[in-house]
Amino acid sequence: MPPERTNVPVKLSLPLQYQQDIFTELRSEDELVILARGLGLLRLITNLLHFYDAAGNNLVLVVGADDRENEWIGEALAEHCIISKSPLARGLKVINTERASVTAREKLYAQGGILSVTSRILVVDILSRLLEPQRVTGMIVLHADKVVATSIEAFIIRAFRQENKRGFLKAFSDSPEPFTTGFAPLANSLRNLFLRKASLWPRFHVTVAEALEGHRKAEVIELEVPMSEKMREIQNAVLECVEICIGELKKANTGIDMGDWTLDSALHRSFDVMIRRQLEPIWHRVSFKTRQIVSDLSDLRAILHALLTYDAVSFVKFLDTIVTAHSPPPGSTRHNYSPWLFLDAAHVLFQTAKSRVYRGKISNDVARSALNSFPTTLQPVLEEQPKWEVMGEVLDEIETDAYINPQNVDESNSTVLIMCADQRTCRQLREYLATMHTRIECADGAEDVEDKKASAGVMMRRKLRDYLDWKTSLSNVNKNLSARPTPNENQAGKDSSTPLNPQGRAPPSKRRRVRGGGSPASAPGRAPNSSVQTDVEMPDQVSGLLEEIQPTEIEEAQKAEIVIDDLEDMEDFYELYDMDDLVMIHPYDGDMDEHILEEVRPRYIIMYDPDPAFIRRVEVYRSSHAGRNVRVYFIYYGGSVEEQRYLSAVRREKDSFTKLIKEKGSMAVTITHDKSLEDPQEQFLRTVNTRIAGGGRLAATASPPRVVVDVREFRSALPSLLHGNNMIIVPCQLTVGDYILTPDICVERKSVRDLITSLRNGRLYNQAETMLQHYKTPLLLIEFDQNKSFTFDAFASATTPGTSFLTDLGFSSSGTATASATSSLVNPSSPKSAQHLLVLLTITFPRLRIIWSSSPYQTAEIFAELKKNNPEPDPLRAVQIGLDMDITGSSGDGNIMAATGIEHRVFNLLPQDMLRTVPGVTPAVLERLIVETGSINEIANMNFEQLDPLVGAETARKIVGFFRKSVFDSE
Repeated sequence: MPPERTNVPVKLSLPLQYQQDIFTELRSEDELVILARGLGLLRLITNLLHFYDAAGNNLVLVVGADDRENEWIGEALAEHCIISKSPLARGLKVINTERASVTAREKLYAQGGILSVTSRILVVDILSRLLEPQRVTGMIVLHADKVVATSIEAFIIRAFRQENKRGFLKAFSDSPEPFTTGFAPLANSLRNLFLRKASLWPRFHVTVAEALEGHRKAEVIELEVPMSEKMREIQNAVLECVEICIGELKKANTGIDMGDWTLDSALHRSFDVMIRRQLEPIWHRVSFKTRQIVSDLSDLRAILHALLTYDAVSFVKFLDTIVTAHSPPPGSTRHNYSPWLFLDAAHVLFQTAKSRVYRGKISNDVARSALNSFPTTLQPVLEEQPKWEVMGEVLDEIETDAYINPQNVDESNSTVLIMCADQRTCRQLREYLATMHTRIECADGAEDVEDKKASAGVMMRRKLRDYLDWKTSLSNVNKNLSARPTPNENQAGKDSSTPLNPQGRAPPSKRRRVRGGGSPASAPGRAPNSSVQTDVEMPDQVSGLLEEIQPTEIEEAQKAEIVIDDLEDMEDFYELYDMDDLVMIHPYDGDMDEHILEEVRPRYIIMYDPDPAFIRRVEVYRSSHAGRNVRVYFIYYGGSVEEQRYLSAVRREKDSFTKLIKEKGSMAVTITHDKSLEDPQEQFLRTVNTRIAGGGRLAATASPPRVVVDVREFRSALPSLLHGNNMIIVPCQLTVGDYILTPDICVERKSVRDLITSLRNGRLYNQAETMLQHYKTPLLLIEFDQNKSFTFDAFASATTPGTSFLTDLGFSSSGTATASATSSLVNPSSPKSAQHLLVLLTITFPRLRIIWSSSPYQTAEIFAELKKNNPEPDPLRAVQIGLDMDITGSSGDGNIMAATGIEHRVFNLLPQDMLRTVPGVTPAVLERLIVETGSINEIANMNFEQLDPLVGAETARKIVGFFRKSVFDSE
């Protein structure tokens, strides 16, 4: 139904001019709104929803919202209802898996209001007519950048628009970058959204700039912090490794567009994802070295991020974990160290990282020469992050300012809000702020650290002790993994006859394949730089270093103060915090940061990590409230990848909006096809089927083709594509199969990953058996991803050396599958390949047909061909087939035995499979036994004279010998 227009005044919370302009546009027409990050997209959406909620008698659907956005919208609508005192407003109702009963959903749809429904539930309700599209007033689509042709949101919009031409449709997004990739991306997005107009609102828009750069600008203080010399050396070394890896990728893959394979692009989070997407069509043909380099790029980007966010000790620990993860096990020939670990830049990286923590080098040679004496060259360094000192100075300045101006002159609180990139950084800063003014007595008797000077000495010493404990544990684990078996263990094992050397170890020719860091002599091939060895620190040296940096009494007291909370006197000290004395540390959380600003109302904000979206949120917050002053301290490392990543993100967003503006200026008008305006004669001609044998007559279908689809299949893109090909989708809860095309054709769809899992756990075996019992033509559809290689080469066959191919596939001398091969089909522990198990499946079920599809688009075409000149399926019968095993009919159990001419009551497929494994039972013999006997028990108790007339003397002798042979005869 159209939106209800009333004269009830609606109070909105849109104080800025550009927000009011967007709202006015949305009230009058449907459009796609692309807003820059941080300009208050959710606030705009909640005001629009409140406008329709206050009007009453509306049913508005919110599509694409996650749980946190539902919480935001619900709270905002409830607040609007209280402020406006509208008698018709009812707030937000959420329909998800927790409230998924059919009765509850039907009641909520009948009541109307603002409903946020998960996509899978909504598409099923629309197709099953639980929700009539004509009753929907309109639809709000969030995250429009994710709506592609194969997405379930596009499916919902298409189903809604086909039957409801009057309801409004509005889409929103704050990510302009996805709309600039591909050919005519904005036009394609509008086509998928069934919209004709796009509204672009970048930060440099005239109305936005005037609203945010007026007289109420926030006071921003930029603090460029120089990195230490060692941090700069590490950054340059990592960038050199990244540049060399990109160069190696370009040499190995010459036929690919490499315009974006640059060092600047490598700093973004999506760089490795972009490379993988480009290589996926030929992933089965790229070398192992290329795959390893692609994985190494992710690790190098993580190292760059850890350099600027981790403390020095945690950074060294992170490097140790990377080296340990990339170290091959001793004796391994397939894997090797990552190539970048052999570079000179990697040597500089590891050596410089360790020099930030301690002086001196502990190697295996030093350990052997100093078993009884501790190396005097080893001294803790514990370099602090440069940002810590700057943040301490900023807090001192804020404290001084709060002391000089104790009374609030505006509506803001004197709360200090520190924003970080993630929770790990928040924990690090909390610990630093709790210990930065603790006095530390130096071990050599030097002067104490001044009380007022911020220092991370206590925190860093504790982290170094934890790191050395972890290093000791890692060394012990490596020793246990690399240890040789004792003489008693060797005597009990297979190699008990292997001679031992005097140390009780097997000779070098008898190597064991173990995981973990072994000695360099046992590792095959070239070893990387000594700086990347994982077992360079021995327990003796670790224990000596632990003694040197034992915690002082002050540190222990401070640690107890931090970790242990005294709850005995809680009642004496229990009180609420004063907002003027509060320091809050919070990670960036997208649109949820607006809640923090509105609730806390901070006067001082410290941006420990740069984030362009949060800067705009502060601008919107300051411009929206005339009585609130904000001072922002923007801290960043000058000349670092952090600064370059920030500037690159701002530039990419600006360039994206520029491309969108150009495309919008030259874009043709999108015209949607309305079937209701067609001529009746033209509609009839569309239903005429001319593909009849001989072409002598024409046939007209009364309705479009129909496909019964299991509701669990709506996770995939195939139902949406089938619906786009003018097929009627009937969602049902199917027990047998995934797609029912005709009364006789049942399809079980498997992706490659699901296929391998189903083959190994035996689920596909049971699914094929049930399809064969109830359908004349069961089909197994193996569907590949459109953007990946259409090949099965990635899953190499596991043919056992020394055996014939037929024997490995499970064939006996009589040509039937052996019992061991059949059992391996359902045995998940069997080390068989996917090809092997797939061959066994076809041998076990010879009537099962397999369809290979390169993409969901090809699958839709295959289904259309299979349905031509065939009757339509019955949804009610498709649901009953899996529930009632006594169903009979044209597509029931009677067809399963049509080839052998017997009734289903005699045998099912499992006893047939068991009989096939008996020696001498060929397909002809199996058919005769099924016809003449009643069960396997009867066959097992028959003697030679009874079986001879049925199967012959030789076969009868084999069958009797199989069932009568004692298990003790071989002993």
